Amino acid sequence: MPGRDFLQIPGPTNIPDRVLRAMDRPIPDHRGPEFAALVRGLLPDVARVFGTVQGRVVIFPTSGTGAWEASLVNTLAPGDRVLTFEHGHFASLFTRTAANLGLRTEGVPVDWRRPVPPDVVEQVLRRHGDIRAVLVVHNETSTGVRNDVAAVRAAMDAAGSDALLIADTVSSLASTEFRFDEWRVDVALTGSQKGLMLPPGLGLLAIGPRALAASERGGSPRSFFDWRPVLRDNETGLFPYTPATLTLYGLRAALDMLFEEGLASVYRRHRRLARAVRAAARAWGLDVYCADEDAASDTLTGVVTPERLDSAEVLRVAHDRFGMSLGVGLGKVKGKLFRIGHLGSLNELEVIGTLGGVEMALGELGVPVAPGSGVAAAERALTESEAVAAG
Repeated sequence: MPGRDFLQIPGPTNIPDRVLRAMDRPIPDHRGPEFAALVRGLLPDVARVFGTVQGRVVIFPTSGTGAWEASLVNTLAPGDRVLTFEHGHFASLFTRTAANLGLRTEGVPVDWRRPVPPDVVEQVLRRHGDIRAVLVVHNETSTGVRNDVAAVRAAMDAAGSDALLIADTVSSLASTEFRFDEWRVDVALTGSQKGLMLPPGLGLLAIGPRALAASERGGSPRSFFDWRPVLRDNETGLFPYTPATLTLYGLRAALDMLFEEGLASVYRRHRRLARAVRAAARAWGLDVYCADEDAASDTLTGVVTPERLDSAEVLRVAHDRFGMSLGVGLGKVKGKLFRIGHLGSLNELEVIGTLGGVEMALGELGVPVAPGSGVAAAERALTESEAVAAG
């Protein structure tokens, strides 16, 4: 099919040419002075994106799933009780990871269409005084619902809990503001393939003082994911293993791009694009899966399909007819919604093109969508948000 493919899944996201060029180089000596200087410059800049001055940063050559494991094995021991939430597909997988590592999971089912209620967090912590950690997904990638991490921390304080707060920021970091220090997060983790605009392959963690102390006095048996030797070797720009060298050069370019745009501007851009996509969905007469507008994700939108239509059909037509990839429904929402990714290296025209493709796919499947309705609604939303920003 001529023209560009539209990769509009919620990650991996499109990689900017500048990042690709940064990685297109001969393999460096990962124990040489040039590479050591690169690493020493990267770590404080990654910390800046996490929103931390107090925390330390660790980068593993792994996925977000590996970052889950690293966050748990360094801070908790088998038999420790952790509070988790059945809040979406990835929150459930995070819970399963904890259970597989021998942790006792206190899993609480909550409404998938709304953020985790802080009063529920407080109630469970008051009922179970032995909970050692609270696991929360900042932005649930399967549903498009953003959790209020600050409110979760406030609920922990209200319950008098000294549990660690561990946050998954895989589909939010570098696209949605995250305030590690201000929200008193103990560990935050992400992957490289979403807001950081890189290929999959890096798991990045910010680690606060309490989590560092927990890893020194306890934790689980661990080897590759032990962050202590990484932190020691990083002081001189080295790693205790062969790192993902070329991807780290890409990370340098991606961070430069984020800082040149300005993190505040990056977050505003994502917010504007998200509002435009939600406006389009409403114009099509379809529900946005997130039922709380204030908690709607800035990086992806789950759009509910009519009951008679399996959402996989929307993905099939979008791909086969128009060369566009959308996100499938996962877990209990499989077949009920499709997900439009709007994060990373993305602008207004790309979003408008995406919405036009979705409209045509829906039309071919017999959904009564007026041609141009979603595109027009998105354009109005973008124009209005520009006027607000200018005024």
